Amino acid sequence: MSTDHLTHNQPPAGHMRHAASKVPEVTVYFWIIKVLTTGMGETASDFLAHWLGPIPAVGLGGIALVAALAMQFTARRYVAWIYWTAIVVVSVFGTMAADVLHVGLGVPYTVSTPFFTAALAAVFVLWYRSERTLSIHSIHTRRRETFYWAAVLATFALGTAAGDLTATIGLGYLGSAVVYAAAIAVPAVAHRWGSLNAVTAFWAAYVITRPLGASIADWMAVGHSRGGLNLGLGPVTLSWTVAILGFVGYLAVSRRDVQSASVF
Repeated sequence: MSTDHLTHNQPPAGHMRHAASKVPEVTVYFWIIKVLTTGMGETASDFLAHWLGPIPAVGLGGIALVAALAMQFTARRYVAWIYWTAIVVVSVFGTMAADVLHVGLGVPYTVSTPFFTAALAAVFVLWYRSERTLSIHSIHTRRRETFYWAAVLATFALGTAAGDLTATIGLGYLGSAVVYAAAIAVPAVAHRWGSLNAVTAFWAAYVITRPLGASIADWMAVGHSRGGLNLGLGPVTLSWTVAILGFVGYLAVSRRDVQSASVF
């Protein structure tokens, strides 16, 4: 009897097939939606703070964060709308966290930016010491998923603080967007030419997407006196949300960003 079906359907001896991944494959759609969520999170946070007041807005954001992450952790595999809902909520709450330090507590961006950088570095150190990898292709266990979302939250808070820092030191929002657009090309080029490994390149680009998207959204929303297009927080938030829904809906149907099960 032929054994071909065994070799095709079972992993090699000594190997095991992990559970389905809890995060999407990194495609061009991933980066587009990631930038959109960063901008939408920035303007949505500011809009809610103006509409509800800072304290109610933070409270609502915290409740939404817990609910979104609960759905994500409960899901048995990556589900596009659940994952990206969590990312959007983390984006909004991460913006609020950075703004609370600056606006609420008076901490300057020159202090909060290094603070969030240190927080992110601490997450990466603890994650690597525990799991010996920072690859997003390894998010198959609850502990790794916890480290992953801690890192994501830290990147959003760091990116908000960094984006506001560059915008307030003379670059403005448009100038900041240009700087971060150039900066995000650095890890891509370094990885392409072999001088930077894939994991480091990914997380470097991931961090930069936050101030990039936030700077673009702020530039679109703020008034002419601040160098913006004066489109308003509400319209920019709504338009970016519609774009996110469109891309996520496409991925939910096409499943083009679903990782195949990994064999180790």
